[in-house]
Amino acid sequence: MKHVRVDPAHPDPEVILEAARAIAADGIVAYPTDTLYGLAVNPRSPSAIERLFALKDRPSERAIPLIADRRASARAAVEWTPEADRLADCCWPGPLTLVLRAKPGLVPAMLGADATVAVRVPDSEVACALAAASGGLITATSANPSGRPATADPAHIVPLATRGLDVLLDGGMSPGGPPSTIVDLTAGAPRLVRAGEVGWERVLEFLGLRPPP
Repeated sequence: MKHVRVDPAHPDPEVILEAARAIAADGIVAYPTDTLYGLAVNPRSPSAIERLFALKDRPSERAIPLIADRRASARAAVEWTPEADRLADCCWPGPLTLVLRAKPGLVPAMLGADATVAVRVPDSEVACALAAASGGLITATSANPSGRPATADPAHIVPLATRGLDVLLDGGMSPGGPPSTIVDLTAGAPRLVRAGEVGWERVLEFLGLRPPP
């Protein structure tokens, strides 16, 4: 495993490019986000997704979320909706993840039921730069084996080298705190999948479904 220091506020473009090259070669890169550390692979490569499932020992029925560098990259990967636009206006970049139907091109094994995928644009210079250098999208699953706690501490990620991690972009402690809120927009009315940093009441307000107090 290559362990590389990165400035979370001003990541060196050469460091990001080197990590993106690893992703292009079906490698696995750990990186800091605006919440916890994540694991990035190419979501359009079946072999990369297979390696990611193996590293995490993740059940095959568990979907893998995505990070996009900007809204346009997310729109290119999913069937966008007006509700998604409203929430992106209010909460991106930031800790709100939207579940939408995937367009062709993403590896089917990483998708959820009915070919859905979760995506967000984070408030993280490193994560967005890495996604931009990797074609606009990277995976965003937490940097831990399944069933173990997600982490904000890069020191806890180093042992993943024995499980197949290729690069650790070490930006020091990430902000931590609650994970991103996950909202499903595929079934008409929005549905809360996971409570997180953005409160459900705020989501409903942003969508005009509940008046502000």
